[in-house]
Amino acid sequence: MTAASEQTFYAAIGGADTIHRIVHRFYAGVADDPVLRPLYPEDDLTAAERRFAMFLVQYWGGPQDYSDERGHPRLRMRHAPFAVTPEAREHWLRHFRAGLDEAALAPELDAEFWAYVERASLFLVNSHDPVVDPETPSGFRL
Repeated sequence: MTAASEQTFYAAIGGADTIHRIVHRFYAGVADDPVLRPLYPEDDLTAAERRFAMFLVQYWGGPQDYSDERGHPRLRMRHAPFAVTPEAREHWLRHFRAGLDEAALAPELDAEFWAYVERASLFLVNSHDPVVDPETPSGFRL
């Protein structure tokens, strides 16, 4: 095996710096999105951005800071209190696509990242009702 073939996906995409750029662009879109923004209770999205970046860094093979700080990701459980509708998924994907496009990864790396994002977002859809119960606290907490 050559050193190039042993390179992890995380290293191949540029590590944490690339993931942070993708996530930052994603949250720039969320900040003004009329469907997604109401799902985040914080006035400042910095903490949500940090958590999501830590999660993706860990998922793709970087440091385990997410688990060290927050425990097992339990994505479905963490999203269960919120109405993640197909419409919310489409908005989420639109902003994530913008982040990936801005990162300009090699086509095969982009395709692998995008395939994961599509699968994960579909897995998190938990409601087909666009009305959110006003008694349910809002806010994504990855």
